[in-house]
Amino acid sequence: MSDLRQTGGQRTVHRCVTEANDLDENADKDHYKTMRIMIVIPARLASGRLSEKLLLRAAGKSVLQWTYEAAKKATITDRVIVAADDPRLVAEVDSFGGEARLTSVMCQSGTDRIAEIALRNDDVDLFVNVQGDEPEIAATTIDTVAGLLASRPDADIATAICPITSERKLNDPACVKVIMGDHDRAICFSRAPVPFARDGLTPAMLSVDPSSGTRHSFWQHIGLYAYRRDFLLWFATQPPGRLEQIEKLEQLRAIEAGKTIIAAEVPESAPGIDTLEDFREFKDRVEG
Repeated sequence: MSDLRQTGGQRTVHRCVTEANDLDENADKDHYKTMRIMIVIPARLASGRLSEKLLLRAAGKSVLQWTYEAAKKATITDRVIVAADDPRLVAEVDSFGGEARLTSVMCQSGTDRIAEIALRNDDVDLFVNVQGDEPEIAATTIDTVAGLLASRPDADIATAICPITSERKLNDPACVKVIMGDHDRAICFSRAPVPFARDGLTPAMLSVDPSSGTRHSFWQHIGLYAYRRDFLLWFATQPPGRLEQIEKLEQLRAIEAGKTIIAAEVPESAPGIDTLEDFREFKDRVEG
């Protein structure tokens, strides 16, 4: 109903609600400015598919340095630290003037390494996980994900998604899919093509048309996270969940425990480096 058709009392209520919402938005912005945020790059020397890939060099820089410098472009914070599992990685970060910490050999995952950093930094509210093999990660994606969590006190984790527009990617188990609910909430993550199109997949389901007013059907998960410190410390104490062990997706541990994950939509995912071919393509891009 428009304001022109409302009674005077209704208009007053509408105005009061609008003013209250404006106050809430301003309060959120002020709170956002006071949030203490740190970007952590968990770095592991060994790699099953590409040995010591973080130390491979392109255009005079290691993959790890490229990732570090990409993370430093984020405006949400100027605090970037590498959580390394090997002294050689710490030495590499020292060589280009970055900040690194050697984490325990007991850490089983990158999230565990970030939790160890969180344990040492009780002055930080949010930690952003940027994968070490993502040298082309967009600073805007980092800012968007961290900003989303900072603005949503109801959420434990924020991450990123982008539309899936090809059937090949939808059926690729290496592409993790997300089922999205209302209010940016991630309901489920899977390597399977979910949601499953029971009556058959149609081209319209894979198209992206903002003018249609209908939200896209299929979403790819982008492995960048922002966490609240208390969540990280809790998460590091929990055993792997049943679904997590089946899918090999760590975020399902949080879903099974009833934690809230929200996701920000971004246009596309940055290419990571998993294989030698990935590295060669990256090297070609940066060296021309």
